Amino acid sequence: MEWTMTLNEPGKVCLMQGNEAIVRGAVEAGINFAASYPGSPSSQILGMLGKIARERGFYAQWATNEVCALEACIGTSLANARSICIVKQNGLLCTADALHCGAQHGVKGGLVIVTSDDPSAHSSTNEFDSRFMAMSADLPMIEPTTMQEAKDMVPYAFELSERYRQMVLLRLTTRVCHGRSNVTLGELPEAPHELKAVGEWDRLVCVSYRHTPMLETLDSLQEAFEACPFNHYSGPEQPKKLIVAGGTGRLYAEEALRRLGASEDVGLLSLASLWPLPEKLIVRYLQHAENVLILEEVDPFLERNLQAIAGKHRFSIRFAGRGDGALPRIGELTPELVLAAAASLVGKTLPERKSAAEPLLERELNFCAGCPHRATFHLLRRVLRREKNPGVVIGDIGCYIMSSQEAGHYAYQACNCMGSGINLAEGLGQLTAYGLDQKVVTMCGDSTFYHAILPGLVNARYHDSNMLLMVLDNSATAMTGFQPHPGTGLTAMGDKVAPMEIRPICEAMGCKVAEADPFDLENTEELMAELLQEPGLKVLILRQPCATLKSKQQKTRPHVYVDQDKCLGDGCGCDKFCSRVWGCPGNSWDFTKNKAVIDPVSCVGCGVCAKLCPAGAIVVEGGDES
Repeated sequence: MEWTMTLNEPGKVCLMQGNEAIVRGAVEAGINFAASYPGSPSSQILGMLGKIARERGFYAQWATNEVCALEACIGTSLANARSICIVKQNGLLCTADALHCGAQHGVKGGLVIVTSDDPSAHSSTNEFDSRFMAMSADLPMIEPTTMQEAKDMVPYAFELSERYRQMVLLRLTTRVCHGRSNVTLGELPEAPHELKAVGEWDRLVCVSYRHTPMLETLDSLQEAFEACPFNHYSGPEQPKKLIVAGGTGRLYAEEALRRLGASEDVGLLSLASLWPLPEKLIVRYLQHAENVLILEEVDPFLERNLQAIAGKHRFSIRFAGRGDGALPRIGELTPELVLAAAASLVGKTLPERKSAAEPLLERELNFCAGCPHRATFHLLRRVLRREKNPGVVIGDIGCYIMSSQEAGHYAYQACNCMGSGINLAEGLGQLTAYGLDQKVVTMCGDSTFYHAILPGLVNARYHDSNMLLMVLDNSATAMTGFQPHPGTGLTAMGDKVAPMEIRPICEAMGCKVAEADPFDLENTEELMAELLQEPGLKVLILRQPCATLKSKQQKTRPHVYVDQDKCLGDGCGCDKFCSRVWGCPGNSWDFTKNKAVIDPVSCVGCGVCAKLCPAGAIVVEGGDES
């Protein structure tokens, strides 16, 4: 779809994903700089920007973490650059200090922060609602409902940012990021936004007395949002029953009212300007309402603020939404949930739905076939079983978060947020000198190592905590789509650069460092056991490329199969190790023959199961195993 991003045919209609629409909007706005750290559901935005950056004359980077990304954008604004920073809700939390300080000093060039929330946590550890960050930092926030609005709001956000010399947050949710619809293209500028020299008296400095003008700017923005072109109202002029919707709630509400035949009787106020809220616009419709249903993702943000506005103006209104139980307090909205809530609002009873004859099977998440993490956690569990007391394993954020489930043999006890694993483990490691008779282990991925581990590693080394850090180096930011990081030797714009090696970085800090291949089961198990017995801080780098990435690069794949004459079935005492304990999607069990089998579609040919088979019944033949 890159060609669509650079196609200069105003008025042409193209089918676009929401993330693509954001890219197109950024190009139409003439951006100069883009930075991000990958995080679903918005990972694709910077990836696409990187591919067209040279053609359109701007710079794009996968930053080491979200703080680096945002602060680089603040820096470029000094030169009047239009900069876009893309994060997910967890990443926005990472930027809190930079965000709040940046809000106090403002910007010179336009700076738009795209934050993607993930209701129901499809690809996240939580469903944090980023609207509260806008409120906390006193920053304007807008939210699109459709892909067309996603594109059109980007230039609008840059204009707001430059007019008020303030950062603007543009909030997306998963369904907007990944949904698709037609988008009408706008005109592309001949060149990116004009850069200007940084003036001697240009100042972006966070000082306490800046807070008053910042709040005055917020008041001006509130007045501007009264006429925001992306706020919509439909229905009777003086509605007794009113739905107020944010984001995708508007689409669900329109469908529900249409199905209920209530579009003419119920007012629908859709708010794109989320903070500051356009109070005059809201009061215009609240003043006549008796019952109000609020549709939003995820927390009752609008609900509480509208209740405050109603209380301020002494309106007597019954509010329904996330806060009072009309809608679930967690998870994303669905057409069925909204239909039921809307039916209650208009006083109609829905016909009972017939349930499916058989419920769908619920399956836990699993590592991909051939994932090196599966071998890592299998070995870790084996090593820790040798100890007289169970070891303490601290997790972190990445594909390996599944090690808390059956896929990773329920390996770890705790996982907080990205980069926190080493700090949790550092504290526990200090307690081993005060009576905690357990080995302490933590892990991180190679991308996480650069993102957030380094300060914690400095702290752990300086205080010589008694712990083992395992760096699971699979050569990519695998969880979010194989984006490059400082260890891959590749940039967002495709430049090949010298990779930063993890081992010399650790050694430069004075850490004891060892390397191993998790697929070399025997040697890696012994090395892991030896390191656990040594005092102080140790770092074990486990190198094996991501199986999905590796399978794309392989020209041929080894053929793996089960020699049915050697397979002893349940008789070998493995308790169906192939399918149950090992848990690789490439391994299965033929219940008709009571024998192990290999699924040729799922299997990537790593051959680890052959090394583990108690009967030696799994055979690996041929292929390119490099």
